[in-house]
Parts: sequence; C-alpha cells; structure tokens
Amino acid sequence: MSLRINDVAPNFTARTTQGTIDFHEWIGDQWAILFSHPKDFTPVCTTELGYMAKIEPEFTKRNAKLIGLSVDPVEDHEKWAADIQETQGAAVKYPMIGDTDLSIAKLYNMLPADAGDTSEGRTAATNATVRSVFVIGPDKKIKLTLTYPMSTGRNFDEILRVLDSIQLTAKYRVATPVNWKQGDDVIITTAVSNDEAQQLFPGFKTIKPYLRTTKQPG
Repeated sequence: MSLRINDVAPNFTARTTQGTIDFHEWIGDQWAILFSHPKDFTPVCTTELGYMAKIEPEFTKRNAKLIGLSVDPVEDHEKWAADIQETQGAAVKYPMIGDTDLSIAKLYNMLPADAGDTSEGRTAATNATVRSVFVIGPDKKIKLTLTYPMSTGRNFDEILRVLDSIQLTAKYRVATPVNWKQGDDVIITTAVSNDEAQQLFPGFKTIKPYLRTTKQPG
C-alpha cells in the first residue's frame, strides 16, 4: 500500500550512527526530514549529504530534525561521513540509518516487498528508488513526499521553502501561491468568508471571488 500525504509515517526501530532509535520517539514534538540514499560512497548523494550538513541550522530554526537513510551498514556510513566532510567541507551531525535488511525501505514503499532481506550484493542501480524525501510533522503524519532519479541532485532549498509553507498554513487559514517564499503575499483559503477575511486579514485584495490575497501573517 502506498503512502500518501496525511498518512501516519510508519514507525520503526533502527540502528543509526547515533545509536538505536524508535523513530516516533526520536521525532518527539518536532518536525522530521527523512531522506534516503541508494548506496554509500555515491557521488550525487555525497554532495547532498554535505549540503544538508551545511544548512542543518536552518532546519533547526524551524524546529525540524534531519535523518538520513541508506541500506548500507552504519559502519559504512561512518566512513562515508569522513569523505563527505573532506570533499564538501561540512561535518554530518545528523543521524544516518543503516537499513541493511531493507525493512525501512520496504515499509516506506521505496523497495518492493520481494526485494530480499539484505543489502549485500545490491548496487545503487538496484536501489534506485531508495531516493526519497519525507517531511513528517509533530503529529507523525506525512506532509510531503518527493522521489528523485539517481542522476539528479535534490534541491534541499526547496524542502526548506515547503517546510516554511507547511508551517505557515498550519497556523493560519492561508495557502501559498506558485513559487512563494518567506515574506511574499499569500492566498486566503476559500473556507474563509469575506466577512471573516475582513477581520482576520484587513485590507486583503480580491482578484477573483475565489482568489484573494493578503500580506503574509505573523
């Protein structure tokens, strides 16, 4: 069964570079960004983990935690982290999960159920679909999923932008328009009547009856 937005993120217990965790307990009352990789010591993923290490403080500001996943063993992750720091100029401080039995990759529908139960002998190509991003809220529900091809480095600035939007729209009765970024005008949701809008968003602009904009609240 595929995972959809607003489904509860499946819980699991796993070894990581920072010890064994229960995923839901690890999230606690924060947001979580779970991002997976088909294989350690691969070039595109090396740049990705390095960039995430550099911008981790931006996620921390947003009450969000980072956690990586690869089907390779934790011991390999620790060796890879040294390469990442050497080549990308940033130390990986967030945990990385070792999913050697492929159980989490299957749980999150990144590999089929018949993919076997060991990472041994598997290549980046056979793990190509283990290349997803999940944004998970404090309520443990999935807020966003993205899956990229192996040849395309992920845009983690976009994940920050989406996180900003999700957090804003969870707090206020607004939505964010195309290419929105912090500080831009937002859209008042259609569930808000004009009378309510006058009280909540005084001075809002009506472009069409269904399209009303206002300054970003908060």
